[in-house]
Amino acid sequence: MYVNFDTDQTTIRPESEPTVAEVVTLLRQHPQLRLGVEGHTDNTGSPAHNRQLSQGRAQAVVAKLTQAGIATERLRAAGFGSDKPLVANDTEPHKAQNRRVELVKL
Repeated sequence: MYVNFDTDQTTIRPESEPTVAEVVTLLRQHPQLRLGVEGHTDNTGSPAHNRQLSQGRAQAVVAKLTQAGIATERLRAAGFGSDKPLVANDTEPHKAQNRRVELVKL
């Protein structure tokens, strides 16, 4: 599952809110489920900045989930910068795909 972001931002895009709500429902239905909240960026900016930005994105999703009552112990935030792109960073639409938080089962 992916949550998307604008360039150089840690604010969850409005179209990703239903995804976050779906994750909250899933976590409530499965109290033993734990998730890795993995932040990613496109290749714009320095590696150090991208790593910090991706960590901020992951933390924004964790904050949204915990505000909905999900225990922080069930979530692990990590930022990967631009190290794990979904697609090549060769066009703006591709870069937009890479600006994301990925939710993975632990």
